[in-house]
Amino acid sequence: MKIAVVGTGYVGLVSGTCFAETGNQVTCIDIDQSKVDRLSSGEITIYEPGLEKIFNRNLKEGRLHFTTSLQDGIKDAVLIFLALPTPTGENGSADLKYILGVANDLGKILVPGDYKVIVDKSTVPVGTADKVRAAILASGGDQLTASFDIVSNPEFLREGAAVEDFMKPDRVVVGTSSERAQKVMQQLYEPFVRQGNPIIYMDEQSAELTKYAANSFLAVKISFMNEIAILCEKLGADVDMVRRGIGTDFRIGKHFLYPGLGYGGSCFPKDVQALSVSSKEAAYDFKILNAVIAVNKLQKEFFINKINNYYKGNLKGMKFAVWGLAFKPNTDDIREAPALEVIEQLLAGGATVTAFDPEAMPNVKKQTKLAIDFAPDQYTALTDADALIICTEWNEFRTPEYEKISTLLKSKTIFDGRNLYDPEKMKQLGFYYESIGREKVSI
Repeated sequence: MKIAVVGTGYVGLVSGTCFAETGNQVTCIDIDQSKVDRLSSGEITIYEPGLEKIFNRNLKEGRLHFTTSLQDGIKDAVLIFLALPTPTGENGSADLKYILGVANDLGKILVPGDYKVIVDKSTVPVGTADKVRAAILASGGDQLTASFDIVSNPEFLREGAAVEDFMKPDRVVVGTSSERAQKVMQQLYEPFVRQGNPIIYMDEQSAELTKYAANSFLAVKISFMNEIAILCEKLGADVDMVRRGIGTDFRIGKHFLYPGLGYGGSCFPKDVQALSVSSKEAAYDFKILNAVIAVNKLQKEFFINKINNYYKGNLKGMKFAVWGLAFKPNTDDIREAPALEVIEQLLAGGATVTAFDPEAMPNVKKQTKLAIDFAPDQYTALTDADALIICTEWNEFRTPEYEKISTLLKSKTIFDGRNLYDPEKMKQLGFYYESIGREKVSI
């Protein structure tokens, strides 16, 4: 099957590569010529574990192509996936300018009688499928009415595990009112669900809402657990014990119950906010969702206050080492990364920061104006620092050389925003150690 994917970000590049991996001919389209050139020459433009290997294989075997021409890219394609950004607009809603812009362009180049299935892969508000259809017809005319169908096919990829999630999905959600389009989507996804996981068919509106509902519910779990962690500190309980106690209940499950600095990334903050705005537009006050947004903001302040309180509100002249800049491990994505807000507050207080992250430092250098130093490795970042602050739970931070940390830091002080270490062990090693929802260890 011939497939076109418009957009080569996380979703577009992973989707296009994985579709090619099952034998399809895939052309990825992007307006950035330099990016297209880099991809065409075999240079991956994002960090995603497992992607490079299958990307290079499909590029070499001629199943994966890149172009800046929308017209050339969709030629002979049966499926056109829209994997475009939907950034947060001024009022918090999802901005559809990129998707509707491409829809308008498609209307001008689609050929009557040459049937295409146009798939919204981006996370979009309810009603977007209708808007895409209307935009195509507005620019192409009613003669295109029978020449295309719109499908909503939301992605459920976890950054850091996106290839595995795509190749072996828990479920595939397909929103369409067209039997013809449904058959095309069935043929496309059959190789990915051989183990029996379902392809769930529904109307376009329900599919659009399903993605927002899924991300928002996971955000609810995160914020709920963060509030439980704060309560644990006030009541003398241990959040790790509480987490294990409720996570073994099959009705709750163990995932997304780890307290920390709050959620970040490209999806949760944007999607939760967009669903809140959609609810307001529908004249409904989504109380739980609004509370989730507020708790997520407060969680970062809660952690920063730990540092401020320890130093009695005087950070001027202090030097901090920060481990982790990405919003989560196994990605270089810094969008809405809690680490960046923590660093901003440290700098605003007059402190200096030296940071290390295995993958995200280039993006911080390019995308922010933070006046921080970058270390070549995690231990160099510690040199002469007053304390270590952990913001991302990369595996290499989990079992560090504690003696080295002790030697390099001015003071054996750690503020752990990801609960990586055992408080009892830190006590034995002589560290001052604060984490989230657990016993504070004093020297």
